[in-house]
Amino acid sequence: MQIPSTVRLVAAAAFTACAMVPAMAQQVVLKVHHFLPGTSNVHRNLIQPWCDKVAKDSGDKLKCQIYPAMQLGGTPAQLFDQARDGVADIVWTIPTYSAGRFLKSEVFELPFFTRSAKGSSTAFWHFVQKNALDEYAGVKPLWLHTNDGSSFHLTSAKGVRSLDELKGLKIRAATRLNSRMLAALGATPVQMPLPAVPEAMAKGVIDGAMVPWEGVPAAKLQEIARSHVDVPAGEPKFANSIFAFVMNKAKYDGLPADLKKVIDANSGAETSAWAGEKGFDSVVVPFHKLATDRGNQVLALPAAELARWTKATADIDEQWVKEVSAKGGNGAALLEDARALSRQYDK
Repeated sequence: MQIPSTVRLVAAAAFTACAMVPAMAQQVVLKVHHFLPGTSNVHRNLIQPWCDKVAKDSGDKLKCQIYPAMQLGGTPAQLFDQARDGVADIVWTIPTYSAGRFLKSEVFELPFFTRSAKGSSTAFWHFVQKNALDEYAGVKPLWLHTNDGSSFHLTSAKGVRSLDELKGLKIRAATRLNSRMLAALGATPVQMPLPAVPEAMAKGVIDGAMVPWEGVPAAKLQEIARSHVDVPAGEPKFANSIFAFVMNKAKYDGLPADLKKVIDANSGAETSAWAGEKGFDSVVVPFHKLATDRGNQVLALPAAELARWTKATADIDEQWVKEVSAKGGNGAALLEDARALSRQYDK
């Protein structure tokens, strides 16, 4: 019996559609969540390029759906758990927003620890792989990095040139070790995530903030602050924060082998170094210019004054060692290992 041509066409179309389903089903959409605006440097120069790279490398089988500015809900301190619990597939966050949970990792937030984001990020990745993977249970770290070190951004045009001038000022801190450092310097620490800083400074709730230069435009600090204080060139920076770009472990484990290979090729020490350099080191000079173009002062402490600040914070390392040891770790050995890795990579 002759099959009508219209029936043959419908059958062929149905067969073609069915044949396409497996190919289309291979595309995996990754929900990526973070706390900065979509206009921020990290979003535009780290997260989006990484997503573009894995899409290209996978032949568009991997696709990111990025949710900036906490669009999936929650607070920045909850981001790590969102990745662990599968609310998001990948998050970028500061782990130590959850105080006390990343005790070993936070060694890189000790005062005067970091010279560059590239070198410090490489050291941090290796440190975690060796000593602290238990702190990342439920997720797969893709890249781990630090900033290039925080600077002071102050509402006062005069700025700060000495410990005496810093005393009593209310200064934003990102993490508990940042807070501890500020208290040791005589300031009053006020701990809050970066998105809360602009309003707090504008309303006079705080007198300034410790933020890396990378975060200046995201928080509009070149407009709100009138002076900025750095360490002398080449010296370790005042403070630092650690960052993690992590993936839900079950989501990763469920990927086919070819897509795992793409993720793995865009993870690790080299990618961590890229994140530090591209996201932080490379923007310091242009973001300085954003401030100076508005007439803001950018000051560097004299070497003798920096020595006073270093001495004032000297016992924070020992406090950290005692806390880690009280939890059953070898705090002294971990600190020495972190410093050795920093000497190796963050020269």
